[in-house]
Amino acid sequence: MRVAVFSAKNYDRVFLETANATYGHELVFFEGRLTEATTALAAQFPAVCVFVNDRLSAPVLNALAGQGTRLIALRSAGFNNVDLIAARESGLTVVRVPAYSPYAVAEHTVGLILTLNRKIHRAYARVREGNFALDGLLGFDLHGRTVGVIGTGKIGVVVAQIMKGFGCRLLAHDPFPNPDCERLGVKYVPRHHLFAASDIITLHCPLTPDTHHLIDAEALGQMKSGVMLINTGRGALIDTQAVIEALKSSRIGYLGLDVYEEEADLFFEDLSDKVIRDDVFARLLTFPNVVITGHQGFFTEEALKSIADTTLANITAFEQGQGAMHEVSAERLVIAG
Repeated sequence: MRVAVFSAKNYDRVFLETANATYGHELVFFEGRLTEATTALAAQFPAVCVFVNDRLSAPVLNALAGQGTRLIALRSAGFNNVDLIAARESGLTVVRVPAYSPYAVAEHTVGLILTLNRKIHRAYARVREGNFALDGLLGFDLHGRTVGVIGTGKIGVVVAQIMKGFGCRLLAHDPFPNPDCERLGVKYVPRHHLFAASDIITLHCPLTPDTHHLIDAEALGQMKSGVMLINTGRGALIDTQAVIEALKSSRIGYLGLDVYEEEADLFFEDLSDKVIRDDVFARLLTFPNVVITGHQGFFTEEALKSIADTTLANITAFEQGQGAMHEVSAERLVIAG
């Protein structure tokens, strides 16, 4: 099957082409994102392969369907960038990668926690300049601290396992408690209880209408002063303006982000020689207790291999009309984190 692959970086080409030796599809790579302005590039492609910052709005999906596209293959678990109702109405099938490597995102989450706590980012910069003073680098023992995990799907449970190894007390909130977490001794509590009791809060839930701006001014007001907040899920789980105010008041003592709600025009690109025009993002960068990475939590060799293989297997199953295919429908708007 001919597949138009959008948002294709060099690493995407390498892993998809390697996996495609087994599947034999015709892959055509486009570095740009799929938007209303670029739909013409997908003309006469039965399948379109996209990533998290491609915009599959109703106009885009209608245009794709009119050009002969029948399949939207996401190389991600989340599908909040797809108008699923419009996809159904246009007769398009949408498939995703439900799991690749939960360890990749979970381990990156813990890396952010350790970096923020022990000020590793600041210590690295100091030592490079010959400054070996320890003032301002004081951290705390993770042992005995309370960690609140919001969303205990595949990634959330691995985070809980790792933090259990540090000797942390574990709280969780999820409408569907995970037996694996319960066996670890994780205590499921209402969200407001988790906010009030946790020293560290980490987000691993999907982005849905119910979780949009889950962390807003009201939620922040329920948290401990000096709380550590980590988001490696989806950017819009957090109301960024409210978080900035909480950083200014010291309600948030540490903030670690691998995602940002307006990341589409920033992340995955080299903008080192350009002026960042996003004033909100620029404000975040001014805080010494904020660490931001550019949506790299998934970025391990194992995860990219799994993403490529599952994506191409989905396309093959659709083409042949048989076999397992990880389809997402308009009727299924909530997924596990």
